[in-house]
Amino acid sequence: MTVKIAHTADVQKFFEEASGLLNQDGNPRLKTLINRIINDVARVIEDLEVTPDEFWKAVDYLNRLGARQEAGLLVAGLGLEHYLDLQLDAQDEQAGLSGGTPRTIEGPLYVAGAPLAEGEVRMDDGLDAGTVMFLQGRVLDEHGQPVAGAVVDLWHANTQGTYSYFDSTQSNYNLRRRIITDAEGRYRARSIVPSGYGCPADGPTQELLDQLGRHGNRPAHVHFFISAPGHRHLTTQINLSGDQYLWDDFAYATRDGLVGELRFVEDAAAADARGVEGRFAEMDFDFQLQAAPQPAFELRSNRPRALQDA
Repeated sequence: MTVKIAHTADVQKFFEEASGLLNQDGNPRLKTLINRIINDVARVIEDLEVTPDEFWKAVDYLNRLGARQEAGLLVAGLGLEHYLDLQLDAQDEQAGLSGGTPRTIEGPLYVAGAPLAEGEVRMDDGLDAGTVMFLQGRVLDEHGQPVAGAVVDLWHANTQGTYSYFDSTQSNYNLRRRIITDAEGRYRARSIVPSGYGCPADGPTQELLDQLGRHGNRPAHVHFFISAPGHRHLTTQINLSGDQYLWDDFAYATRDGLVGELRFVEDAAAADARGVEGRFAEMDFDFQLQAAPQPAFELRSNRPRALQDA
């Protein structure tokens, strides 16, 4: 039986020393956070009678998680990234902010600096023999009026469920683009139908999910950042209808209002008019932005990401 000593004065003073609260240097906010984390871990050890073997196994797991750069994947899989969205939703409700396209998780695979185009763009490099997809829609304001000059920053996986930059077999910025909306708020992209994917089978995230009796699969989806002066930055994604994991996403990203209806077209004349051969897909999706209550709301979070923002 674990003896509970974390609450004692001597141990509390020891934790304050370990977290830097007893000196005048360093970062006060970080000290407060670390002190809370140390205390919470100690209470978990005591309340759940964690053994030394279990503790060091957890430390080893964190080492392996970092070595595989899967921490961002794990926080999505444990629902913590979705929880942050729920927190923001609750803050909006309390502040009386409503409307617009729902937010959802960013995920760990964004890369800054994708090529920028006006109105219309091709996203793929032509090396993946996937089904051609035409994705188009409008960016609207809170009153349903078009937002010209908005930046639609979008990215998605290829037919193997992998992303450029993180998959060295793909060309730079393959399936990653930024589009400036036209005078009618429209964006248009030619790409390929993405595939859903799962966590690496041999990685620490899937290892933990296995122990929780959970799968690690995601439905096919397209990620978006959408921004425009005077409007609140939107981080969201479209999850594709018909996918078996649409409402069983291990990362909890599917939300009402974020399901895209993918239409497959077999008509040869329609394909010829689009400049393609054979079967292709179409999807229309409009986004509605909230007005920014203050300039800070126009900006995305300062979360660390691959490369630098351009």
